[in-house]
Amino acid sequence: MIPSASPTDQGPETPTCSAKGCREPAEWVLAWNNPKLHTPERRKTWLACEAHREHLSKFLGARGFLKDTVPLAEWESASDG
Repeated sequence: MIPSASPTDQGPETPTCSAKGCREPAEWVLAWNNPKLHTPERRKTWLACEAHREHLSKFLGARGFLKDTVPLAEWESASDG
């Protein structure tokens, strides 16, 4: 299951962007971890719409947290298999 799914006009199961105040459907998964808190293999996720992908990536990247950016459909396929 993808985190940050919240009820929207697209339906209760539509994953939405993690950017503050954004209710757009998510298109990207930003996998990250904080090395001071998490083991190296641990991955937390933020979801991003196309408009917020770069902003959220830069935020995580500046802190050294960003590990991977993957299209949502690809992430869901990998977690199903």
